[in-house]
This record gives sequence, C-alpha cells and structure tokens, in this order.
Amino acid sequence: MTTQLWAIGVVLLAAMIGGFGPIFLKKATATLHRNLRSIIFNFNLWAGIAIYAVSTVMFFPALKAGDLSVLYPMVATGYAWVSIYSMKMLNEKMSMLKWIGIAAIIVGVTLIGFGSQLG
Repeated sequence: MTTQLWAIGVVLLAAMIGGFGPIFLKKATATLHRNLRSIIFNFNLWAGIAIYAVSTVMFFPALKAGDLSVLYPMVATGYAWVSIYSMKMLNEKMSMLKWIGIAAIIVGVTLIGFGSQLG
C-alpha cells in the first residue's frame, strides 16, 4: 500500500495536538492528591486525557490510508512538540543536547517518509 500524503499530514497534526496532552497532565500533578475529589475536579487531568483521546481518534482514518510502518514513526514528532510546548507553557529550559535529540527525531521521521516514496 502506498501512503497517501493527506494521511501523513493528519498523523503529523494529531501528533502536534497530542503534544498538549502531557503538558496538561504535568499541570494536573500540581493539584493531584490521593483523594477522589482532586481527580474528579481536576480540569488539567481531564483536558490531558481528552487531548490524548482526540489525537488518537484522528489517527484512525490516516491508518486506513497508509502503511503503519510509515505513519506510526511520525508519532515521534510528538516528542518535539512536547519539548516546544513545555518551554512555552511550563517555562522549562532546553539544552543543546535536547535540541540535537529533536533534530534527530525530525531527520529520522523525514527519512522514513522519503523511504516510503522511493521504496
């Protein structure tokens, strides 16, 4: 099966949206305690879970239109988005080594994408 370009776009968009999930889960830990009330009324917890759910559902039509071996590695771009979002939303710092890691992810995903077009 040849992977359609729109399927790659949907997976990349889903990874971008899904990158917000861990940000909200991290924020949820600030008010999360060992009682049911802190779980039920924790907006950030439920937002993180919902974001993960939405991004997962977005994958379904894309997976139907392409090779899993091409599309699923593109989920790794989510790690790059989480790093960027954590800088902006959580004021975390990025070291040069982290940037090199993100560059390696992007290069790897690009090679997989090109490999599907050539092979």
